[in-house]
Amino acid sequence: MKYNIEVLIPQKEIYRRVLEMGKTISDCYKSKKKILLVGILKGSFIFIADLCRSITIKHEIDFITISSYRNSTFSNKKNIRIVQDLEQNIFGKDIIIIEDIIDSGNTIKKLKHLLFKRKPNSISICCLLNKKETKDISIEANWIGFNIPNTFVVGYGMDYGQKYRNLPFIGKISHF
Repeated sequence: MKYNIEVLIPQKEIYRRVLEMGKTISDCYKSKKKILLVGILKGSFIFIADLCRSITIKHEIDFITISSYRNSTFSNKKNIRIVQDLEQNIFGKDIIIIEDIIDSGNTIKKLKHLLFKRKPNSISICCLLNKKETKDISIEANWIGFNIPNTFVVGYGMDYGQKYRNLPFIGKISHF
């Protein structure tokens, strides 16, 4: 099957916005000794790489891999399972979860709840993309790169069948 990828957010616009987000995060946390950026793999790896270069205060980086699954075939509710856990102990730390895209908000809400059990000082959320139209729960990111329509996107770390992560822009994918 062939796909058409239409540029939704150009590379230069992403770059500009990520720089702004890094400055804002730096300003918000300037009184802290250090923050921990927690990237959700695999989609956030390019975003966190660019974002960390624009954050001017001391910070560390760690990664977590999670997967969503349903309790049963009769349930619409999804749970999350940690596939690869953080290497660091987050007790007492100021955490910023770095996510590529918030769709329903279910996964990020459950991850935040799981991480709070480890007693960090604080947890904030930074996402590159936010689909406001599809959220079925109340979770708001502290920093949002772009609000986008309810469409499937690829590029800048996000994939379709493990393809298109390398695109320097964010594109809307469709069949043709």
